[in-house]
Amino acid sequence: GTLHGQTICRRLTTQPNTQHPESLKQQRQSQLQPDALSYKGQTYDEIVQLRKKYLTPNVTSYYKKPLLIHRGSGSQLFDQEKSYLDMFGGIVTVSVGHCHPKVNAALEDQLRTLWHTTNIYMHPKLHQYAEKLVAKMPGDLKNVYFVNSGSEANDLAMMIARLYTGNHDIISFRNAYHGASPYTMGLTAHSTWRYPLPGINSGVLHAMNPDPYTGIWGDSPVQTTRTCDCQEGQCNATDMYYEQLEQIFKCSLPRGKVAAMFAESIQGVGGTVQYTKGYIKRAAELVRANGGLFISDEVQSGFGRTGEHYWGFESHDIVPDIVTMAKGIGNGFPMGAVITSRKVAEVLSQALHFNTFGGNPLACAVGIAVLDVSCDDKVIDEEELQKNSHDVGTYMLKGLERLRDKHDVIGDVRGKGLMIGVELVADKETRQHLSAPHFVDIWEMCKDMGVLFGRGGLNANVLRIKPPMCVNRTDADYALAVIDYCCDQYMRKQKRGSKR
Repeated sequence: GTLHGQTICRRLTTQPNTQHPESLKQQRQSQLQPDALSYKGQTYDEIVQLRKKYLTPNVTSYYKKPLLIHRGSGSQLFDQEKSYLDMFGGIVTVSVGHCHPKVNAALEDQLRTLWHTTNIYMHPKLHQYAEKLVAKMPGDLKNVYFVNSGSEANDLAMMIARLYTGNHDIISFRNAYHGASPYTMGLTAHSTWRYPLPGINSGVLHAMNPDPYTGIWGDSPVQTTRTCDCQEGQCNATDMYYEQLEQIFKCSLPRGKVAAMFAESIQGVGGTVQYTKGYIKRAAELVRANGGLFISDEVQSGFGRTGEHYWGFESHDIVPDIVTMAKGIGNGFPMGAVITSRKVAEVLSQALHFNTFGGNPLACAVGIAVLDVSCDDKVIDEEELQKNSHDVGTYMLKGLERLRDKHDVIGDVRGKGLMIGVELVADKETRQHLSAPHFVDIWEMCKDMGVLFGRGGLNANVLRIKPPMCVNRTDADYALAVIDYCCDQYMRKQKRGSKR
C-alpha cells in the first residue's frame, strides 16, 4: 500500500505457524514511515470517555479494546501504534481504496464550487452521474433515484414495488439483511437486528434460505465439502428449496398476488452465503408469474466486487426489475441508489416524493470518480479493480481452501471475488458453529497481528473478508498467513486444555 506517495511494505513468511506473532508483526511494520502513525488528536482514554458520555449506548465497537483509527490509505488503516491490513473495507464499503487520490481530488474540486441545492434546482453532476451509472445496467434498468444509504434504497424499493403491483406482500430470505430502518427491519431476518415493535413484519414473509452448507439440503461442490449426488447440470437441493418457496405462494399469499421478492446476490451480514445453483433464476420467474417484481440488493455485492461480473445478480443469469445499491458506490461517502425501468419508476409520480440530500453535488462527484473520474481516466476500469477482485479473490479462496483442509476449526470457505466468508466450527462433521468466546479468541489474535476481518453469520462465527478491491497478492498472502497461524495457535490451545 501507499501513504502520501510512500510505499508501505509487508514482508511475509512462508511458514507463519512456526513463528511467534510478534515476529510477524515486527516484519510487517519494519518499513512503515514514521509519519504514518502521527496523530495529534485527543488521547485514547479521552475518546473512550467521550464515547461513553455522549454516544447512545447501542453504538458498540469491534474488539475487547476498540481501535482508534485516524488515517487510511489504500488497503491500510492506522492507529497511533501500527498499521493494519483492512480486510473488511469499512463493512464492504471502501471499494477502490481508502483515500483514493482520484476520488479525493474529485470531492475537493466539487466542494470548492457547490455543496448543496437539493433537486428543486438542476445541477450538472446529478445528470452526468445518472448517465454514467445506468450505462452499467442491462436491459430497461435506465432510471435512477439517488438516496443516502442502503436502508433508504431498500425502503424506497419496497414502496415502489407495492405501488406498481398493487400488492402488499414481500418475500425475503431467512438469514437476509436488507437494513435496520423500521420498514426494512421486516425484510431482515436476524433476531439480533430486530426490535420488538408492532408492524415490523407487516406484509413480509421469510422463505427458507437455500444455504448449501448449514441448510438442511446442500450439494454445491464449489463452496462446501458436503457430498453431492446430482447429475451434471442438475441440483437436487435447488429443487427442494424451490418447493419450499412454492409452499409460501400456495399457503401464505393471496393467489397470484405478491409485490416483490428481495435477494442479496450473495448474503453479506448473513455470512457470505451463496445459494444453490439456479435457485435465484427460478425464484425470479415464480415471483413474476405471480404479479411481483424481483429486487436485487447489490449494496454489498455490486461494483465489481464479485470479480466475474460488475453486478452480483449477473452470476444468477437474471435482469432484476429493481436494483438497490449503496456502500461501495461512494467508497465510504454516504450515498445509495435505486435503479429500475421507466415504466416502474412512473409510479413515484402519484405523489410528491423528495430526498433532501439524495444526489447532492458532493455525492455525485464522488460517485462519478469511483466509476469514471473523467472520460478516459477510470478508477474501477483503468486500475482493473474488477479483474483484481477476481484474480486476488480466487487466489485467496484457493489458499483458504487449503487452510480448511488443514485446520479442523475451519468448516467452510465460500464466496466470489473479494466477497469471501470463512465459517469457523466446533465440529466439522456436524457443522456445529464455533461459540462466541472461541471465535473471538481467533478474531482478536488476527487483529493483534495486524489484520482486520469482519464478523458475520446468524451465529457470528464467520470471518467476513471483503477488503478494498485494490488489495494485492502480497496482502492476500499475509492475511492467509495470519489465519493459518491463529487457527494453529487456537487448536494447540484446545489440545492443551483437553489434556488437563
